[in-house]
Parts: sequence; structure tokens; C-alpha cells
Amino acid sequence: MALDSPCTGIVDYRQIAQSYSNDFRDAGGSVLTGFEVSDINMVNESPAGSEQEALAVSPIDDLSPFQGEAVYCKYVLTCAGLFSDRLSQISGCSSEPRIVPFRGDYLVLKPEKCYLVKGNIYPVPDPRFPFLGVHFTPRMDGNVWLGPNAVLAFKREGYRLCDFDARDFGEAVTYSGLRKLVLKNLVYGMGEMYRAVFLRAQLKELQKFIPDLSINDLLRGPSGVRAQALDRDGNLVDDFVFDGGIGDIGSRVLHVRNAPSPAATSSLAIAEMIASEVEERFSL
Repeated sequence: MALDSPCTGIVDYRQIAQSYSNDFRDAGGSVLTGFEVSDINMVNESPAGSEQEALAVSPIDDLSPFQGEAVYCKYVLTCAGLFSDRLSQISGCSSEPRIVPFRGDYLVLKPEKCYLVKGNIYPVPDPRFPFLGVHFTPRMDGNVWLGPNAVLAFKREGYRLCDFDARDFGEAVTYSGLRKLVLKNLVYGMGEMYRAVFLRAQLKELQKFIPDLSINDLLRGPSGVRAQALDRDGNLVDDFVFDGGIGDIGSRVLHVRNAPSPAATSSLAIAEMIASEVEERFSL
């Protein structure tokens, strides 16, 4: 049995994000890319002299085209995704919840088989896990993505199987929260790893919805990385987490430490909620 939702559709989220960016620029804002934050400091006065006790947001020199520069502002709002815990700690916040990256690998239907999928197909989610299970997603370009699975990524931006970062991996595997999560869900985790390696195992999950699929209909596709927040007891944090830090800086900074799925789908509603939090936190 299934539920039919004929009005459910898809969008090109890259185009939506670009539209948000354009709206922000039209409102007088600036968008800086390649600006990896290294520090947030309180300063007595910005160079322009427009704000007393401003905050200086500084880039990491060797990674940024803005070498030696800083952004001066009265308030800071961060939404840093995979690095939200590290950025929060800069202003004195707790190290928890910790972000642990999980990579999701997709399969792609061969073009001649895309007629099999005429809309989004989702399984009933298991409430014990944050992951939706394998599902079928038609794309704006006519392709159909199948999946994803969910396996530990060895790098916070580890979109490929071979991507590895010693710091990211070390922080993840030594974190008590991840170890407890693995022990509580050992069988499920092993199954996900098995399906990630063996295509036929993932095919069996897909055939529960479309029995006519065969191994010859599938190609390996792209991957995504989920910024999963975990507490020290191994519990998945699936609600919003706001933090500000301590001291004078904490009164001028708001960190969005966890914005769980479906964050893109609900982005406008989430923006309203964050704006309300900003107004309350900063008494605007």
C-alpha cells in the first residue's frame, strides 16, 4: 500500500539559492566566497568608525583571497553546516552537539529506464534513524537518482569514497557519542556498509518499490554529506540548536548549530524562525 501525493514536486535548489543571494545583494548585502573563518574578536572600534564594540570576523590567510582582511559588524549569525560545531567553539560555545559527517551515495537510472519513475517515491521512514532509506528522485534534467545509503564519511566534505582528513576522522571515531551510536545500531550500520559496497544488495531494497529493476539498469551516481549532530550519549539531535557562547562576544553572536532535514524544503519557514530568534537574542 502507498500514499499518493500528486502535488509533490521537485525544484532546482541551486537556482533557489542563487535567487536568495540575488535578493540579499539587492537589499545591500555582500556575498564573499572562499572566506573560511578563523576567528571572531571584539574590537573597540571598526576601521570605518561606524560601530563601537564591533565584531571582527577574520579569514584564514592561506585559504582566503581576502588575506589579512576582516569583516566588521555589530552582530554575527552563523549557519555553518558541517563545521557548525567548530565555528561555535570559536566564540566559547560547548563542543556539543558534535557534527559527525555521513556520506550518502546515490545510484542513477540509465536514461532508457527513467520512464519507470514518474514522481518521487519514498519509503515510510524508520523513526529510530534520521535517514529516509532508499528513495527515487526525478531530477530537473530528466535523470532519476536512487538512494542514498548512509555511511560514515572520513572527511567532513568527503564526497568521494577515497576522501580522507586525519583531523575529521580522528574527531569522529574518538567521540563517545559516535561509538555509542554504532553499538546501539550495529546491525543496521553493517547493513548500510554492505549495501554501499555491493550494488545487488542495494538493488534488493529498490526492487521493493519497482520489481522490474535489474542490475543492468543502474549506474553509480553522485554523493552528498549529511551534517549529523550527535550528543555524547549517542543520541541523534534532530531538532534546531541555537547557541551564542559566553562573555561579550556571546551577546552579539548567534550560531545555528543544527538545522535538520528538510532544511532546504523548509528554508523560508526556517528563515522566519531564525529571524525571530535574532530579534529576541539581540533585542532588535
